Amino acid sequence: MRALAVVIALLAATAAARAAEINAFVSTAIKAVTDELLPPFERANGHTIRTSFAPSGALIPRFERGEPVDVFLTDSAAIDALIRQGKIVGRTDLARTGIGIAVRKGAPRPDVSSAEALRRALIAAKTVGYAAPSGGSITAAHIIGVFERLGIAAEMAPKARLSAGGPNGRVSVLVSSGQAEIGPQQVSELMSNPDVEVIGMVPAELQQITIYSAGVTTSAREAEAAKALIRALTAPAAAAIYKAKGLDPAW
Repeated sequence: MRALAVVIALLAATAAARAAEINAFVSTAIKAVTDELLPPFERANGHTIRTSFAPSGALIPRFERGEPVDVFLTDSAAIDALIRQGKIVGRTDLARTGIGIAVRKGAPRPDVSSAEALRRALIAAKTVGYAAPSGGSITAAHIIGVFERLGIAAEMAPKARLSAGGPNGRVSVLVSSGQAEIGPQQVSELMSNPDVEVIGMVPAELQQITIYSAGVTTSAREAEAAKALIRALTAPAAAAIYKAKGLDPAW
């Protein structure tokens, strides 16, 4: 019995040693997926994941100020920049998504199937929600550029309703709350809000496709656990979850 107790104690100690606390910085656009995939990973491995959700433009300054980060899950351009700076080792692509257009659930659904139709819908709307450039969103500058290409930038300025970014500052919240009549944003973020309806995608000639990727930081305290997390996020069984959340698996 004593020998058995020793073995049990050793096993418990080994399990505790394997358990890790992983600090993850995650872009809001893939929050719906990580909400589904991270808890099972924690349960299966005994790890704890401390996640911070925000656009990459808001996450990177925090990392540069010295906040501990083991793994970044963000847009590939940001990952590549951190690799060039020697702050991340390697890049694993997770998924890609484009910009969709949403209205409040049950509201009229204007035609947005072409550039001209989108132009008419935006001009007709009393208010238009989109991401504020100051929040670090990677879609903000592109959407403003779309307005310019459509020749309606001046008309959009007085009806703009800007989202701050992050889980509590999404374009979809502006739309679902009635603050904005229509709103373009990455479709994965829009689909995470059941109170809005995606009425279409930004037409191809105006579209921006973003690849979301993962990378382990060179300063990671839990590098092996972070690598295991990335493997879980790219497991074949995860593909259906990405698709259900408006993301196309990229592996």
